[in-house]
Amino acid sequence: MAAQQPVFVVNTGPERQSGRKAQVSNITASKTVADVIRTCLGPKAMLKMILDPMGGILLTNDGHAILREIEVAHPAAKSMIELSRAQDEEVGDGTTSVIILAGEVLAHSLPLLERNMHPVVIISAYKKALTRALQIIDSISVPVNVDNDEEMLALIKTSIGTKFVSRWSDLMCRLALKAVRTVASVDTTVPRSADPKSSPAVTVDLKRYARVEKVPGGEIEDSRVLDGVMLNKDVTHPKMRRRIESPRIILLDCSLEYKKGESQTNIEITREEDWSRILEIEEEQVKQMCDKILQLKPDLVFTEKGVSDLAQHFLMKANVTCIRRVRKSDNNRIARATGAQIVNRVDDLRESDVGTRCGLFHVEKMGDDYFTFLDRCKENKACTILLRGPSKDILNEIDRNLADAMSVARNIVFHPMLAPGGGATEMAISVGLAHFAGKSMEGVEVAAVHAVADAMEVIPRTLIQNCGGNPIKTLTQLRARHANGEYTYGVDGNTGRIVEMKQYGLFESASVKIQILKTAIESASLLLRVDDVVSAKRVDQSMNAAPQAQNMAMAGGDEGMDMGMA
Repeated sequence: MAAQQPVFVVNTGPERQSGRKAQVSNITASKTVADVIRTCLGPKAMLKMILDPMGGILLTNDGHAILREIEVAHPAAKSMIELSRAQDEEVGDGTTSVIILAGEVLAHSLPLLERNMHPVVIISAYKKALTRALQIIDSISVPVNVDNDEEMLALIKTSIGTKFVSRWSDLMCRLALKAVRTVASVDTTVPRSADPKSSPAVTVDLKRYARVEKVPGGEIEDSRVLDGVMLNKDVTHPKMRRRIESPRIILLDCSLEYKKGESQTNIEITREEDWSRILEIEEEQVKQMCDKILQLKPDLVFTEKGVSDLAQHFLMKANVTCIRRVRKSDNNRIARATGAQIVNRVDDLRESDVGTRCGLFHVEKMGDDYFTFLDRCKENKACTILLRGPSKDILNEIDRNLADAMSVARNIVFHPMLAPGGGATEMAISVGLAHFAGKSMEGVEVAAVHAVADAMEVIPRTLIQNCGGNPIKTLTQLRARHANGEYTYGVDGNTGRIVEMKQYGLFESASVKIQILKTAIESASLLLRVDDVVSAKRVDQSMNAAPQAQNMAMAGGDEGMDMGMA
């Protein structure tokens, strides 16, 4: 019987890795991504300078900001970068830790795979280790009083201490805490539970209601949180008032201009007076709109659309200041800060729509631009954080650091529990998991749980390495402390020595720690489950290849003809 011909089911064109080779490739790629930002952990973190394609410079030690700018081709590396994005969106801090931890868990999985342990068995053990690790975090966490300024500021400081703005940490912590407290509001739409002890639903929408305005110039110490809103706008007419105390404010979502026809409109005129009458009707309509507004005796009118010269004239005569083409998001924040209601039609204006909670309106020139301030708002639920600094690059970095600090403050409002920092929580989990594996588990899963326990030590080890300490000696001392049940001992990121975290005052949000653990272990499990990587060839490349080959063949034929003629 003749030998059977081999059958190719998958196209031979695409690159394909399968089995152990695919797993090793994924683990190596993940480890490489983790190594890129390993030096960005802790207070002695190094900065990365990244040049973007447009020629701009990014100077930062924020894990998410670095990975967002790096272009990678490997699918496993792309999924690692997605981790930092998920971490940043969910809790705002711990983006560097999650990548380092995920990379380390995968690196410790490699020896297990080489011993021919099945990935499903490893993943099952990882799930058990995660459940136990979350129990350990719960047992070592302590509650925090959200209304106590000192406790909250100390907590936010742990997030800012590792960043570029750590020199101005007191100022930045106060800015972040004030912004979160301003924006926090009780959500009345969520029904309260019958339990009288249950706290009302609180919403903290930092993205929508806490805007950061970066104005180059001045000193970083000049940064502040405004009790109101700031816009990059000037008044529409030079003679309008630029400073008003306790103004009455009207917010519009319609234009103060003559309303033209929706589609093309043709008017036939037989007499000259009719033409004058048409122009008069335009004026009358604008005047009518202005009169409707002036009936409520406002001092300030904001509109998201345009304002005609005629409307400006009528408003200026009535001593009303007008600002046009305000962004929708800014208009919403003004409404939250001043108590005004945004109105879509001038005819619908009522007294209750007028905002009266603003204490002072004034326009100031900063640098080359004019800025409008609505300040001293009473009971305001929106704010603007004004950042000053020497250059745009520095302001962008301060903005990133402040966003992390605000996210930490927001997390504490929702989940007021603290875990010891400085690698103490990770070390406690490491010792706890090793004990758990020895006492409560049996069979091959023990090795996998020990692998997670060993991987946890990467955080304190990296902290020691980044400040130039001796990792072997210090880690051994720290492990001994934790084995005796002294789980509040961690690493001082500035000196590399072991310190007691309660005395040192370094606690982190437990919600950040929990998210880091869940994301890192679940993503490691996901990548271990991959046993085949097929890179499909792009359609446009294969389409382009055919005409190129044809052209080359034609060019070769022409050369042959030339040579034959010669």
